[in-house]
Amino acid sequence: MNVPADNPNHERKILVTGASGYVGGRLVRHLLSQDFTVRVMVRDKNKISGQPWFDRVEISQGNANDFQAVRSALTGIHTAFYLLHSINLGSNFDELEAEMARNFAKAAEEAGVSQIVYLGGIANDKQISQHLQSRANTGRQLANGSVPVIEMRAGIIIGSGSASFEMLRHLTHRLPIMTTPKWVSNLTQPIAIRDVLWYLSHAAALEKPVGGIFDIGGPAVLSYADMMQMFAKISGLPRRWIIKVPVLSPALSSLWIGLVTPVPTALARPLVQSLISEVVADPNKSISALIPPPPEGLLQVDKAIELALSLTTQNQVESRWSDATQPTAPWQKAQSDPSWAGETIYRDHREKIVETSKENLWESVEKIGGDHGWYGADFLWWARGVLDRAFGGVGLRRGRRNPDTLRIGDSLDFWRVENLEQGVSLKLYAEMILPGKAWLEFRIEEVIVEGKKLRKISQDATFSPRGLGGQLYWFAISPFHVLIFPRMLANLIRSADKKGLNP
Repeated sequence: MNVPADNPNHERKILVTGASGYVGGRLVRHLLSQDFTVRVMVRDKNKISGQPWFDRVEISQGNANDFQAVRSALTGIHTAFYLLHSINLGSNFDELEAEMARNFAKAAEEAGVSQIVYLGGIANDKQISQHLQSRANTGRQLANGSVPVIEMRAGIIIGSGSASFEMLRHLTHRLPIMTTPKWVSNLTQPIAIRDVLWYLSHAAALEKPVGGIFDIGGPAVLSYADMMQMFAKISGLPRRWIIKVPVLSPALSSLWIGLVTPVPTALARPLVQSLISEVVADPNKSISALIPPPPEGLLQVDKAIELALSLTTQNQVESRWSDATQPTAPWQKAQSDPSWAGETIYRDHREKIVETSKENLWESVEKIGGDHGWYGADFLWWARGVLDRAFGGVGLRRGRRNPDTLRIGDSLDFWRVENLEQGVSLKLYAEMILPGKAWLEFRIEEVIVEGKKLRKISQDATFSPRGLGGQLYWFAISPFHVLIFPRMLANLIRSADKKGLNP
């Protein structure tokens, strides 16, 4: 491998786009551990302020469609990682991806970037989906510029929290008998996230810029059905019954996956469409001559699954597929609403003065959602999640990255942590399908009542409607608020009281 012997990594400045995503978030930490100077480009730095590496990176705020913002982010950069995707942004996502790639390539050229590294998908089969075609076209658009591009193409990435991993894991765990499309017999060459990060980070240390397409795959080629059986065996489950039928189209399959797994239909659709292709690395595109595999070798599929399941069980998931912000519903960003539409704010406010300790209150607040539930009326929350998924939303099944702690940017069922001040406040932003924007916020304050030091905990559900439809929505669901929000606050306090003696 042409890695410089006398050029310390910290002398190179690396840009990581997509740092809030599954691979990008892990890559940043990996690069920092190897003493690279790292800059990340994000739309909103607050979205990554909960990351453990937040204070160790330079941050450039901007939209990938804004040429000047991209050029500014690339100024002074040696190697730029392109990890941007737009598959959730409608049927024309391929056009958006191509435009972003052209924009990035031109900005990199003007900024004097030496190397671009792009992570795409293996696309060697004659029959490939729109998703894989777009991934390949993104690589071509990047390579049309003058900056050399290393395009690494991977298949299924096995790692705790990856979308493909979660999809296969939940299908295997929840369905002892599966009727599946014939594509379950197609071959794939999965690769562990550990090995993906190995190749990506070593690309940043190459002595000279390199251009080319390289397939990266694990040491084994197997069918999707074989991989499901491997999941079952490692999890201690009986062998799954897999019945192949010819009538399940990718569209129907993605609807089924959206129902059974945490992966929403909108994300499952491009993933499933990609499964119609055989995703096997081309030996003529091997990366080994450029970057040798890890000294201990590439991780075997069963070992990669064992490691991912172990980290999931131990609640040590570093990043998840749901870390990236979900796109806004079309009517949430409509420009045709009257000027007054966004000015009305509806709020359901609850508060209570308690003797419960601040620490115990906060512990209960931070544990809300996921497997812990929503402190009462869980059936109504479940029903709202089902309704959301029926209309293409994320629903409740995303759960939590960690059952006990949160960080800014975490997905939490159909919410996302927008702001968090440890021990003081938690603000969640709704990513469910809504005719407007909604927040749920908890705040804990010290108060003095009749000379006694107590705590006040407040709970606010806030809704900013879009147009008349949004206002009608608020009034339609208000009766349910009476059933949900008082009980939520009371049960949260009751949960905190059980954690220990009052001060």
